[in-house]
Amino acid sequence: QVQLVESGGGLVQPGGSLRLSCAASGSIFRGSVMGWYRQAPGKERSLVATISSLGRTYYLADSVKGRFTISRDNANDMMYLQMNSLKPEDTAVYYCNLQPAIPTYWGQGTQVTVSE
Repeated sequence: QVQLVESGGGLVQPGGSLRLSCAASGSIFRGSVMGWYRQAPGKERSLVATISSLGRTYYLADSVKGRFTISRDNANDMMYLQMNSLKPEDTAVYYCNLQPAIPTYWGQGTQVTVSE
C-alpha cells in the first residue's frame, strides 16, 4: 500500500522561501513520475510541477517557473519542492502524488500561507 506524507509548510512572508517534503512508502515511488499539486481556497486542485523517475523536471506551471524547483531522492523515497520568492497567490494546501494522480493516494497535504 502506498502512503504519501507531505510536510514543510508554514506561514511565510512574501519573498520568503519554504522547502516542502514528500515521504513515500511502498515500492511504487522509485519508478514513477511524481508531481506536486496545490489547492487554493475556493479553487480546484492543480498541478504545480512534475519530475521523472530519474529526476528530470518534466513540467513547471507558468506561475512558478523561475521560483520553484522540484527534486527527488530515490534512495530515501523522498521528493521535494523548493519554493523561493513566495507570493500571496502561492497560498494553498500542497500535495504530492503520482502524475497522473491516483485518487486513493492523496494525503493530508501541507498548508502554505504567504502573508505579511
